[in-house]
Parts: sequence; structure tokens; C-alpha cells
Amino acid sequence: MSDRVLFRRLRDALPLLPFLTVVTVFLIVPTATVVVMAFFADGSFSLDRIAALFTGTALSALLKSVVLSATTAVIGAVLGAVLAWLIVSSPAESMVRRAVLALCSVLAQFGGVALAFAFLATIGLNGVLTLWVQQHLGWNLAGSGWLYGLAGLILVYTYFQIPLMVIVFLPALEGLRVQWREAAVSLGASRWQYLREVAVPLLSPAFLGSALLLFANAFAAYATAAALVSQGSPIVPLLIRTALTSEVVLGQSGFAYALALEMIVVVAVVMIAYNALVRRTARWLR
Repeated sequence: MSDRVLFRRLRDALPLLPFLTVVTVFLIVPTATVVVMAFFADGSFSLDRIAALFTGTALSALLKSVVLSATTAVIGAVLGAVLAWLIVSSPAESMVRRAVLALCSVLAQFGGVALAFAFLATIGLNGVLTLWVQQHLGWNLAGSGWLYGLAGLILVYTYFQIPLMVIVFLPALEGLRVQWREAAVSLGASRWQYLREVAVPLLSPAFLGSALLLFANAFAAYATAAALVSQGSPIVPLLIRTALTSEVVLGQSGFAYALALEMIVVVAVVMIAYNALVRRTARWLR
């Protein structure tokens, strides 16, 4: 390779330097630190922290995290897909369509402390809706504090999973061409046959990929759960918080590194499957 060609390639790659710097500082370095610290304790190689992942507390947190993520992903994917289909069915210049899309873009990013406070102020133990229902219907909407447990997390997470599904699944619905439906109808296919034989097979990879993205989004979410659940560690992110704020967890220090590595592995597997499904969808979206 000549010096001129090498110089040209370096010059072309120069605009990517800020991006590579950000990725290195905020992704590669933290990930490498977590991987190293999960296997090294006190400067020597050890599997004690990895072995702690198979104890009762860690397995219980992992199971609840998977249940939370899978449940909200399924509910969010189904309801979000229906809403996205209704949006696509409306005229492109419709004010309602544009308003719903704008609202979904906002609600998909509405999380953390603000979202937790909104639910606490509405259906918490002293929430506005809870007090109103109790005064007029005599029913304690807050029950036994279900909002502060796994059931409450499922409800709150679903709130931002549905609009996120709309955003990520809408391009696939818009990629369905009218000519395909017209061709199917001209060949004698009914509406149900077109959906079953054409639309559903084409949309299945995009739907499953979007559901996997919702799973990863819920699995890694922390701020909303931390603001809603003040005691206990029902899911992995909250167990990491406990490990970081406690001097000794399960009889050993640095347990948070092993938990973080566990989350990295789960999210990485999900995202690899998501990318594979996205590539399949991209074939007919071109």
C-alpha cells in the first residue's frame, strides 16, 4: 500500500475519531473493566464472583428480570404493533397520525424518576386515583403495595414499551407495498389469505426483532425501578445497586462486576439475535 493511499484512508477516517473516542471511553473501557474485574479478585484470577451468580439471591433476581423483560416485551410488542398498524392505516397527512407519532416519540423516552413519580402520584398508596376510588367505591386500588413489586414494574415498564414498539416497528409496516396486496387480490386471494401468506411472513422477522429490542430495553432499565422500589432487590439492576452500596454482599466484595457481566452477556445475545432478524427484514425493505 502506497503512502498516498494510506494517507487518504486516514484522512477519510478522521471524522470518525470523535465517535471512536466516545465509544472507547463510554463503552469499550467500561465493558473491559467489568469483564476483567469479574474474574480477578485482589489481583489474582478467581471464579468466586462468577460462582456467586448461581446462588439463590442472584438466580432469583435474574429470573425476575427475565420475567419482567419478557412480559413487558410481549405486551408492548403486541399492543405497539396494533397501534402502529392503526397509524399506518390513517392518511399520511392526518393530524391525528402526526400527533400520535410525536406523542410516541416523547413517551418512549419518558422514564426514570419522572415516570415512577407519575405512577406513585396516580395509583400509589396515597395517589390521586387511589384516594378517589377508595372514597367513592370503597376499594383500595393500591392493594397490598403491588405497585412497589414485580407487578408494579411490569405495569410501569409497559408504559414506555408500547410507544417504543410503535417507533421501531412502524418502518416495517410502511415497507409493505400496496402493489403486493393488489397482486394477491388479482390472483384471487382474500384479505385473510393476503395477511396469512404475505404480510405476516414478511413482518414476522421485524416483529420478533422489535420484541427482542424491547426485552433488552427492559432488562437494562434501572432508574425507573430504583425510584419505584426503595427496598429489596427484585431484579438484577437493583441487585447491582445493593452490591455497590454494601460493603459485603453474599460474603464477598465486587459482586457487582459479576452481575454486570451477566447483564452484558444477556443483552449481547439478545442484540445479536435482533441484528440477525433486522438483516432479514432489510432484504424486502429495499
